[in-house]
Amino acid sequence: MIRVLLADDEELIRTALAALLDLEEDLSVVAQAADGEAAVTAALAHRPDVAVIDLTMPRRDGFQVATELARALPACAVVILTGQGRPAHLTRALGAGARGYLPKGAPGGALADVIRRVHAGGRYVDPALAADALTIPPCPLTPRELETLRLSGDDAPVAAIARRAHLSPGTVRNYLALAVQKLGAGSRAEALRIARDNGWL
Repeated sequence: MIRVLLADDEELIRTALAALLDLEEDLSVVAQAADGEAAVTAALAHRPDVAVIDLTMPRRDGFQVATELARALPACAVVILTGQGRPAHLTRALGAGARGYLPKGAPGGALADVIRRVHAGGRYVDPALAADALTIPPCPLTPRELETLRLSGDDAPVAAIARRAHLSPGTVRNYLALAVQKLGAGSRAEALRIARDNGWL
């Protein structure tokens, strides 16, 4: 029996997936979680064989959960489910330790097959996303520029970003200006949108 953890902040999707997986003779959903923090807690408590994690959740996203489980529970294979399907997210998910990456629009039986595959030590990546991932441009921003741009979300003032990043306001302004320039954006908000759309953030 393959023990499965399901984590998705949308209850309808989570409970529907649990019901579908419980119809499989060799799969058992042993825990469910509605956010990333609860997913990590449930995984440590129940020690599932496979964790199926939604990419976008509150209190830790799928990347953060995959990274934490790879560190704290390496025997648990992680499958990322996504409604976005951006190629750059695939690269980040695999880098975070996920062994499977599946769009939510996949055929009904696909998830059970992917769970079996990653539990057996294999990997699964949606073929269309894998093909698209080969064509995405590399991120032109340095890690510091990316981090500063991420912290600028919600139109945060430069002084607040500087405090959170432990940088001077002048350095923050320089990083943000470079990010805007490198991404060919007209504003900080547009640069942030471009970075998110490409999956760099």
